[in-house]
Amino acid sequence: MRYWMVVALLVLAVPAAAQTVPGPVGQPTGQWRAQIYWVPMIDTTGGQRLLYAQLCRPPGEAPARVVVYAHGTPAQVQDRANVHPPSCDNQAFRWFLTRGYAVISSVRRGYGATGGTYAENQGSCDNADFVNPGLEAARDVAATVDYAATLPFLRPQGMVVVGLSSGGLAAIAYDSIAHPSVTALINMSGGRGGHHNNQPNSNCNPDGLAVAAGRFGASASTPMLWVYTANNSFFNPQIAAAMYAAFTRAGGRADFEALPPFGTDGHDLLVLSGGSVIWGPLVERYLATRPAQ
Repeated sequence: MRYWMVVALLVLAVPAAAQTVPGPVGQPTGQWRAQIYWVPMIDTTGGQRLLYAQLCRPPGEAPARVVVYAHGTPAQVQDRANVHPPSCDNQAFRWFLTRGYAVISSVRRGYGATGGTYAENQGSCDNADFVNPGLEAARDVAATVDYAATLPFLRPQGMVVVGLSSGGLAAIAYDSIAHPSVTALINMSGGRGGHHNNQPNSNCNPDGLAVAAGRFGASASTPMLWVYTANNSFFNPQIAAAMYAAFTRAGGRADFEALPPFGTDGHDLLVLSGGSVIWGPLVERYLATRPAQ
């Protein structure tokens, strides 16, 4: 996605020094009680890593149902260092917060303040592998879900995963592994490999995206919501339809919403001004069918 545009609008300041132990930083601030957390995870080497995350909370003290947000990947490698959690005041988060959800957004390995080794390498463009990067991103999602479940003011069950762009593919991959705390998964404009050589409507390996979707669909257990627009310059309707066909043919279940064009590039529908008017009713209807317990 055009993550540099989103970051410019939604950026939070990175702390001056990274924390070395899991847990919160400082005190909650603002209307949505925004607070930074360091989320523990075990990486593929067996060592503990910490993910930089932001938690936003709705009003009230009753434990809130949780949305776990998975971010996208900048088209340019050098821009990965600029990835931050969106502000609690961005329209997508506000949509959930005003409906009583808490929202936690972690920065995956190799991005932003989390830093460290990038875990989502897909190899050369022509033979790009999207299965392993999807599963690695899903590991970070899983760590965030597991940590959120330990916080006393959040509900440990009935969580919702919402992923945008490569985060959408992470949500699909996460559906393919055990996720007992999560009952709803939303893929917004999901995929990888878009804007090859910084060119719109140029994808590294569109067939590989369908292969990955099929692999994930074979063990997916929760019905999903997939949302794509007609003017998505990263993953056009043909790519999205092929992914969906492969996912469902392999056994995955999802409601597929093919929307008309939105703005100059519908890839960013989730975070663009006015986008919630379009996707909000779809998400609300889907969540009504997914248990909160």
